[in-house]
Amino acid sequence: MLPQASVNVSLGFTDSLFTSTSAVCVTGLTVVDTGSAFTAFGQTVLLVLIQTGGLGIMTIATLFILIAGKRLSFTNCNAIEDTFTHTSNRSISSIIKSVALFTLVFESLGAVLIFLCFLPDHETQKALYLSVFHSISAFCNSGFCLFSDSFAGYQTNWKLNLIICFLVIAGGIGFPVLSELKYRFSRKRRIWARLSLHSKLVLSTTALLLLVSTMMILFMEWNNTLNHLKPLNRLISAFFQAVNARTSGFNTLPIGNMANETLFVLILFMFIGASPGSCGGGIKTTTFAILAVLGISRFRGYERPQLFGRLLTEKSIGKTVRVVLISAIVVCIGLMLLLMTELGGIPHPQARGKFLELFFEVISAFGTVGLSTGITGSLSVPGKIIITFIMFVGRLGPLLIAMAVSQSVTSYYSYAEEDVMIG
Repeated sequence: MLPQASVNVSLGFTDSLFTSTSAVCVTGLTVVDTGSAFTAFGQTVLLVLIQTGGLGIMTIATLFILIAGKRLSFTNCNAIEDTFTHTSNRSISSIIKSVALFTLVFESLGAVLIFLCFLPDHETQKALYLSVFHSISAFCNSGFCLFSDSFAGYQTNWKLNLIICFLVIAGGIGFPVLSELKYRFSRKRRIWARLSLHSKLVLSTTALLLLVSTMMILFMEWNNTLNHLKPLNRLISAFFQAVNARTSGFNTLPIGNMANETLFVLILFMFIGASPGSCGGGIKTTTFAILAVLGISRFRGYERPQLFGRLLTEKSIGKTVRVVLISAIVVCIGLMLLLMTELGGIPHPQARGKFLELFFEVISAFGTVGLSTGITGSLSVPGKIIITFIMFVGRLGPLLIAMAVSQSVTSYYSYAEEDVMIG
């Protein structure tokens, strides 16, 4: 809200709260153009919030505690382990060091590569600033961009497109997977066979989702937003949008001009989101995979779902059901409230098409994606507050919300069973 943060008129409280929440929740939804509305000071504030949100408040706090030589509480240790590892055989200090190291390496490498792409079009100092900002924004999956049309102006620059995709994917598969891959590659023996079930599930699900979403966007937008591009550029643009639809909010294609079926597909992939322990949101790839495996296993008559030669635990299945259920409730409540604030009392013929746009906005906020059909800036004050709250819940995660409000109940007896009719 400071005057030196804005180029012209200072942002009001609601817009400032919306923008700062979007930055610290690494979402990327904006009510003003980031590149033209904010000064260098304002953009630096955003960048600090993005980096803090990407690493996580708990990670930053723990890092400072370790630097100061203090001891962590038992609660803090459990929180870090639940966030960045699926096992408990690593020390907290090694986990935090790995997270900081991966962040530094990927963001530095990304900044150098992006700098080489920007250098021909900008002065050296400007190119360096742009490369650092977008490297951090991409790895943290925030989607904040200093260009008014995101990366649409670089639609045919396949090098820049692939660099951004690489950073987004690296930040989206999660620090536990990155750490395990680094360890396994150093051994150079049977890398895939020695990976944990979590890493196998994340990598295979991510690859499958990227392949399916790329092909679907390519097919559905071939004669629409892709029709002016050459075949190879169409494939790259479809892949770029598929990568950023689940985690980040960059785009090279005009989202508002996409076909309805494409927008619906993007909604599905935004709802799935990134992987656990990453910078992205959504219900997470492992949740989607376990839910799919559970459905297939029950359909085939198996009592216990199995994957890669392992049985899934009841604890994992229970968490999956809770995450999906709570996420659906949050999205439904958010959408209902947004319909009331933005379209309340308006007859359906006059509001035709708005439902899909608002639904898209809610899912984008919950999945901390940042893609929009272009209605973010026109939302009412109550509508912006609702989206702000959804972004906050989406970044914390539905499972964490459930743990915060629920109580552990120990039952010393159980009732007799009885069947009910289903379906």
